[in-house]
Amino acid sequence: MEIHLIRHTAVENPENLCYGFSDIPLRNMYIEDFKKLHLEEHFDLVISSPSQRCTLLADYFNLDYKNDDRIKEMNFGDWEMKKWTDIPDQEISPWYSDFIHTKTSGGENLLEMQARVLSFWNELTAKNQADKVLIITHGGVIRLILQSILEFPLENIFKIQIDYGKKVIIQYNQGHFSVKNLNV
Repeated sequence: MEIHLIRHTAVENPENLCYGFSDIPLRNMYIEDFKKLHLEEHFDLVISSPSQRCTLLADYFNLDYKNDDRIKEMNFGDWEMKKWTDIPDQEISPWYSDFIHTKTSGGENLLEMQARVLSFWNELTAKNQADKVLIITHGGVIRLILQSILEFPLENIFKIQIDYGKKVIIQYNQGHFSVKNLNV
C-alpha cells in the first residue's frame, strides 16, 4: 500500500491566532496554491479531515472522499482563535513546558491527539484494502504518523518540518513501513 499524506495549503492568519479544530480560512490566493500542487490521478481511497482547509482541496481536485474526525488537528479548546500572545501566561506556560501531557484549557494534550490519530492509522493499515491512498490532513497529524513509524521520542515531534501543500509518501508492505518522500 502506498499512502500519500498531504498537508492543506497555507492559511490566512496575519494575527498569529491559535487554531487547530477551528475552521480558519485558507490564504486569499489558495486557488493559485492548489494549481501548484501535483496529485496523482488515481487513488483507491481518499480520506480528508473535515476541516474546510482540507475539504476545499479535495473538492478542487474533484476527489471522491470521506471525512474522518480522527485526522483533525489538535483541539486547543478555549485557546482556539485567540492570539497566542493573549493566552494567559499561567495557562500557556505549563503547556509549553510539557505539551505532551498538559491539556489545553477545554482541549486535549498531545497524547490524546496521538491516540485518536493512531486509532485512524492502525485501522487504515490493518484493513490494507487499497493499493494507493490519499489522506488530506494537517501538520500535527502527519508528524504523529511519522513519529509512530520512525519511533522517535514524542518530545521531538516538532523537529520535523511539514510544509503546507506538500506530501509525505509512505510505503506499507506486510507490516513494514518506509518513508519514501518528505515534503514533495
